[in-house]
Amino acid sequence: MLAPEFNVIGPDIAGIGDSLTAAVGGATRNPGAMFNAVATLAAGLSAIPSTVLSEWIRPKRASDSKQRDRRFSDPAWTENPYFHAVLLAYLSGCDFARTLVSGSGLDDKRAAKAKLGLELMLDAAAPSNFLLTNPTAIKRAFDTAGVSLLNGARNFTVDLFQNRGMPRQVDSSSFELGRNMAATPSKVVFRNELIELLQYEPQTDTVHETPLLCSPPWINKYYIMDLAPQRSFIEWAVQHGRTVFAISYRNPTAEMAGTTMDDYLICGPQQALDVVSQITGASKIDIVGLCLGGALTAITAAYLSQTGDDRIGSLTLLNTLLDYSEPGQLGVFTDEAAIDRLEKEMAKSGGTLPGKSMAGTFDVLRANDLIFSYVVSNWLLGQTPPAFDILAWNNDSTQMPAAMHTFYLRNFYVKNLLAKGELEIAGQTIGLSAVKSSTYIVSAKNDHIVPWQSAYKSVGLLSGATRFVLSNGGHIAGIVNPPGPKAWFLSSDDNPTSANDWMQGAKRTSESWWIDWTAWAGEQAGPMVEPPNIGSRKYKVLGDGPGEYVFE
Repeated sequence: MLAPEFNVIGPDIAGIGDSLTAAVGGATRNPGAMFNAVATLAAGLSAIPSTVLSEWIRPKRASDSKQRDRRFSDPAWTENPYFHAVLLAYLSGCDFARTLVSGSGLDDKRAAKAKLGLELMLDAAAPSNFLLTNPTAIKRAFDTAGVSLLNGARNFTVDLFQNRGMPRQVDSSSFELGRNMAATPSKVVFRNELIELLQYEPQTDTVHETPLLCSPPWINKYYIMDLAPQRSFIEWAVQHGRTVFAISYRNPTAEMAGTTMDDYLICGPQQALDVVSQITGASKIDIVGLCLGGALTAITAAYLSQTGDDRIGSLTLLNTLLDYSEPGQLGVFTDEAAIDRLEKEMAKSGGTLPGKSMAGTFDVLRANDLIFSYVVSNWLLGQTPPAFDILAWNNDSTQMPAAMHTFYLRNFYVKNLLAKGELEIAGQTIGLSAVKSSTYIVSAKNDHIVPWQSAYKSVGLLSGATRFVLSNGGHIAGIVNPPGPKAWFLSSDDNPTSANDWMQGAKRTSESWWIDWTAWAGEQAGPMVEPPNIGSRKYKVLGDGPGEYVFE
């Protein structure tokens, strides 16, 4: 079987392999660590025969023996002696490897890299990933008279030649931009070398006086904020009386390798604010920023405030990191040595970071969910990848200019200059305390990219009143969170210093945060007025949404 984890992140930019090698070497030179690891393995393996025999003779009730790990949820993993022995041997091997690496004596940074590399290898070696040790795949092969194996071989061949040997996460064939994704009616009213600005057509007779600008991340296309009908935050805002504009970033080419963070600020949100002000005549503009777009939103708000520009109304920051002192697992990929190697790789690839490289990094952080679950479903079970709008969007990644990306990694992740008030951008030293706007901050409980505890630190960095809510879901599903039976969020009237203290006082509301946000934002968005025209004499309509840049 092809090992899809081998090339998921391309060259080992972060030095994970080197750290894992050093960890193993350090452990072998530590007699105590080696003894503990071997003892752990010996105890685990020696217990397998008696455990398998006793549970075969006197099986536990289903409720007692149910595996928490979804990979091993098939009853055969505990009821069949062969598969039960295979599972126990695998788990014993995992315990041995973890014990060995944990005794390596590496510093915290290299130990974290070694742990990530080890867990990726252990996930790859799981018996559920191989036909002869996966009971579900074997049963399906018998039930389908081998058709599942033929389908799996076909899927594998397609992935080998068309998807870099990685199992496809999604079947995107049923999705079409402008029809069932990025489909909220809009017009392109401005375009420069970096962005297109979309203005959405009103869907109510009156709208709030204050328009709303959506500032998306530039790592993927903008339409995560306008994903699909009934699942679009932008559609929701338009249908609840907001005049909405959205930035759509261009997919950078090699010619844009020198584009800087300054350019993203000046040619992105600041330019968009100028256009929105001219078209609507509004004195205030609310901004909703997501992830990287949220960080740039906060920077823009501070930058404008420091230059005497007070046109920003309220802010909404969605899964946004402003204090990078505890960035979670992404910190493994963002030390100075890793950035140096990344610079060299980007120079080789024409001055941009390929979108697939960053997407692969995120996949590694949740390898069982985003890699190996598809190895099983696509290759072993012969199933067709699902048609899921979030995964279709996630697969639509963009490149990033080298100059901007290395500036971002060094000054945000490594030096944490934004939170320290020392970030220099577009001629200003940015102090987030200059942001006096009321701010609605949304984080997601299971976010593996922006840990909610780190996102909570934004409360202490901004000077204006803040409301922090914690949504169910992960980095994306926590935002694409329309009203429904599964939606809920936590909130509190107080913002203590500690995220854990906030959690102790938070109350759960069984509805989408979209509803709470609509009430919060509506209180500050001014009276209801007639919708403004689409475009203006100065900024004429250039075409229909979703525009040209989204197709690049």
